[in-house]
Amino acid sequence: MGAEDAPAALKGGSRLERVLAAGRFAVTAEIVPPASPDASGVLASAKLLKGYADAFNATDSPRASVKMASWAASVVLLRKGLEPIMQLVARDRNRIALQADVLGAAALGVRNVVCLRGDDPSAGNEKGAAGVHDLTTEELIDTLRDLRERGRLRGGDPVDARPKLFIGTTADPFAGGLEGSFAKLRGKVEVGADFVQTQGVFDIEAFEEWVHLVRKDWLHERVHVLAGVMPLRSARAARFVNEKVAGAAVPRQVLARLEKASDPRAEGVRIAVETIEELRKVEGVHGVHIMAVGWEDAIPAIVERAGLHPRPRA
Repeated sequence: MGAEDAPAALKGGSRLERVLAAGRFAVTAEIVPPASPDASGVLASAKLLKGYADAFNATDSPRASVKMASWAASVVLLRKGLEPIMQLVARDRNRIALQADVLGAAALGVRNVVCLRGDDPSAGNEKGAAGVHDLTTEELIDTLRDLRERGRLRGGDPVDARPKLFIGTTADPFAGGLEGSFAKLRGKVEVGADFVQTQGVFDIEAFEEWVHLVRKDWLHERVHVLAGVMPLRSARAARFVNEKVAGAAVPRQVLARLEKASDPRAEGVRIAVETIEELRKVEGVHGVHIMAVGWEDAIPAIVERAGLHPRPRA
């Protein structure tokens, strides 16, 4: 094998990175930690979902509501043999705390980190909280890349050992117009994002237009795109998404299917499976990110019926 054929060196060495580097269609899924020190819910999700995804997002106080810290939930998953993706929002910490959390998580074995802005505190259960936003998402990604590649803190001081990190971020293909959304993604890729998880996709044709822009700029060769899949268990859940989830829109025909279904949950699983099947055909999509908030027990059936189980050996 010539030098030009040699595989690129891994950046973090995580299972997720190895699956993607091997050209396999990746699956990630989301686990929301509880607002409690009792980790039994996280443990139950780990037992249920083990083997059905390559890595699992431990969310960071989503919708600005207090939850168990994402680094702690990540360690709980690690101890049960699941690979975590630690979400890290810029909303709640300054650059000192953000870097400290990443170094601490890396010391405990966390290799995947997703950087995002975070929902406004007014959306959550601590209305008087002040958003910190010391760093933008792009600045946070750039900071982690410097830690990984140069062994340097944002302030310039060196660290004794470089953390092994696979750096992710998020994208909202349908928020602010296709061009605006694409421009935001490009900015995140330019500062060092290795993979991106998108908001839930329901309109495949509209999503393909966004991915066309990604391909046109060759970003699909610089970043791994994991398309969001959001299973819906009822028409009420679909209406909630339309009203409350920024950047996600459930088309009328999908809502109608759920309204007419004699078994809305079974229909929701069918819709999710069909969505994954269509996403697998889109050039430039390297995997899916399943966000079954409050309905994690649907994930095994979705993954199996979509032909994505068992997961590949990394």
